[in-house]
Amino acid sequence: MSAQARRARPRADATRETRNVMTVPFYRHGLDESYAEAVANVLRSPFLTSGAVSKAVEAQLCAFFDVPHAILVNSWTNGAVAALMALGVGPGDEVIVPAMTFIATANVAELVGAKPVFVDVDPATLMLTPQSVHDAVSERTRAVIPVHLYGQMCDVRALRRALGKRTDIAIIEDCAHSFESSFDGQLPGEHSDAAIFSFYATKNVTCGEGGAIICRSAELFEAIAQTRLHGMSAGAIDRFASRRYRHWDMVRLGTKANLPDLLASLLPPPIATIASGCRCARLSSDATRRRSPVRRSASSRRWPAPCTPVISSRYMFHRGCATASSRRSTNAASARRSTIARCRR
Repeated sequence: MSAQARRARPRADATRETRNVMTVPFYRHGLDESYAEAVANVLRSPFLTSGAVSKAVEAQLCAFFDVPHAILVNSWTNGAVAALMALGVGPGDEVIVPAMTFIATANVAELVGAKPVFVDVDPATLMLTPQSVHDAVSERTRAVIPVHLYGQMCDVRALRRALGKRTDIAIIEDCAHSFESSFDGQLPGEHSDAAIFSFYATKNVTCGEGGAIICRSAELFEAIAQTRLHGMSAGAIDRFASRRYRHWDMVRLGTKANLPDLLASLLPPPIATIASGCRCARLSSDATRRRSPVRRSASSRRWPAPCTPVISSRYMFHRGCATASSRRSTNAASARRSTIARCRR
């Protein structure tokens, strides 16, 4: 290499580094100094782990989604593992997942020893369809995890109908993107066995790390309450609430997925105010598309087509997506090698 080429190389490297600098911030959350008092109140209490604050938030979630049962977890991923364990999904079983999703949706099946079965998505909505799920069902299928992608919900009721008489197949909704979404007036959890949410740092409702599971079955709720906490029959708040010793036992195999009160204390205000942002999101969605400088031609980019009865959350629905021809990872044959990541859980 000549001396002139060596002198020019640092300048090229510097240009490349400047070009790769991110100008968009990681996230701008809505938590301010007022939340510090909620955390301080937990620090003044004897319970830093899952306690009375978590119980109150779970009651708030039950009211929001009009369900009888809700339980907080420390992440969507661990919550899904706990749910699959509670449903008895394990080695030899298959779990149907969309090929267009984040890696956690498939990983949770692997973590309990099951096999994730990748299914192509509708190129218009980027979500599972009843027909694709029906075609992928086998004798070993034990669960389906539909993903409500970019804030819009798929038709869970239609998925349930597609399963027909296979009542042994559970539907677990991946609601990491869709806390305040609805489909034809139906909220998450209405037609599924369980719906799981994420409270990761970039979500509309966030406490940094966390999640929640809602369900309608008392039997499943009791099982999840155990599998999210080592399989124990009673957690700390249950054993010490009365100030009298309560015996506990390990009744099943479980993981460690409970959310501490320190993080749960950040959730009540976002949950209480999230609905007020839905109307603004719906009014601005069309305007956002019209203002976008992104060309929406077939050869460049286009917007995912919203389903008519869907009320989307504010999550990511306003962002553009690559065309079907360039989304090679949505092909089920290649999804085992590379599941598309769109947002962390």
